[in-house]
Amino acid sequence: MASPPPMIRSSFSLFSLQLLLSFSLLLLSPPIGASQNQFELDGKVLELDDSNFDVAISNFDYILVDFYAPWCGHCKRLAPELAKAAPILAGLKQPIFVAKLDADKHRELASKHHIHGYPTLKIFMRGVPTDYYGPRKADLLVRTLTKFVAPDIAVLNSDSAIRDFVEAAGSNFPIFVGFGLNESIILNVAVKYKKAAWFSVAKDFSDDIMTVYEFNKVPALAAIHPAYSEHSIFHGPFEEKFLEDYIKQSLLPLVLPISHYSLKSLKDDHRKVVLTILEDETEERSKGLLQVLKAAASANRDLIFGYVGFKQWEDFTKSFEVSKKTELPKMVVWDGNEDYYSVIGSESIDETDMGSQVSTFLKGYRDGGVIHKRMTGATFIGFIRLPLGLKLVFLLIFLLLVLVLILTMTKEEPLTTGTRTRDQVQDVKSSTLPETRELQRPTVKED
Repeated sequence: MASPPPMIRSSFSLFSLQLLLSFSLLLLSPPIGASQNQFELDGKVLELDDSNFDVAISNFDYILVDFYAPWCGHCKRLAPELAKAAPILAGLKQPIFVAKLDADKHRELASKHHIHGYPTLKIFMRGVPTDYYGPRKADLLVRTLTKFVAPDIAVLNSDSAIRDFVEAAGSNFPIFVGFGLNESIILNVAVKYKKAAWFSVAKDFSDDIMTVYEFNKVPALAAIHPAYSEHSIFHGPFEEKFLEDYIKQSLLPLVLPISHYSLKSLKDDHRKVVLTILEDETEERSKGLLQVLKAAASANRDLIFGYVGFKQWEDFTKSFEVSKKTELPKMVVWDGNEDYYSVIGSESIDETDMGSQVSTFLKGYRDGGVIHKRMTGATFIGFIRLPLGLKLVFLLIFLLLVLVLILTMTKEEPLTTGTRTRDQVQDVKSSTLPETRELQRPTVKED
């Protein structure tokens, strides 16, 4: 039999070589899911280290990683919450696995992921990390993380579906429901703000629902804040620019109670804050003023309206020249950092016709009848906006002052500060500045 031409023999040999190589690679490659099999997926928190971290991140679609240090007190308190949440999250239709990494031991890996404090939580979604700043109690953690794997927009087809959606969404995020809107209209903004809010469109609903949310025509977009028992309605225009403006402004309630936690929500919002300082937030007369402020906030969406009680946060209010002798309520316009403005002739508000007084204050501010002032102390929002390097400088200065104070108080006794444990140092800090603990210790995070 005649042998094939050299060209055919060469092509056949090349094909055989390629086939053999492919078969060898197939034999050497682990089967799909084999990488996951090295983890015991029994609902417990996974232990990660240098050898398996990248495998976990690349093989699980959703994984929450706790970067902790064994000596960190806050980490120890967080651990049981994560242990409670882990089996629930792993059992979701779209499972979220919970893992932990000793960042103090595996410092190079922690540095690669920009870990500067403990505990730090990051959720990796198909390998892409996102910082998690939400609640850390097990039940709230589950509810919040469920949002990360939810559809960008939920489609609701009945009154009961609307009620169930709002109830399931909880109170940690604002909820947007588009009545009579096609999902394509809000898809882009829903994807953009998915981490900050719930989005849905209602295809079918009754007059009862329209009464509950106080609108009488469609299309309409409702912004709901269950935690504050309030909602607002947007009737357009629904071009993306106007739609996004409304959604950004509605991520916060009409009137925001100012606290250490809520200040964090202001750091990415550059609107000025109309801040009302009350004697006591819980007093009945304060509640009446808050209703007036809500009406003003609804008509002035280019500003953020907030309030704080002197009784609830005395140190913060003193930054605005408030003392026990100050006539309250007092209103100022704050830039969220170190500057604020008093309106001439509107230093305080009495109980007669509060609506007119608030209107006069806003008109005076917009007309430029203000006195520019500087806060008397460092602000929390200003601190969290600082680069990490400056925060560390402030921390070192603070620690140096504490050591000088200890040396002064114990100058006739043997020096013992060098043998302090971390917990003892934390006790010294806490007893020195109880109200500004979060400001002075940026490397340790706390709920």
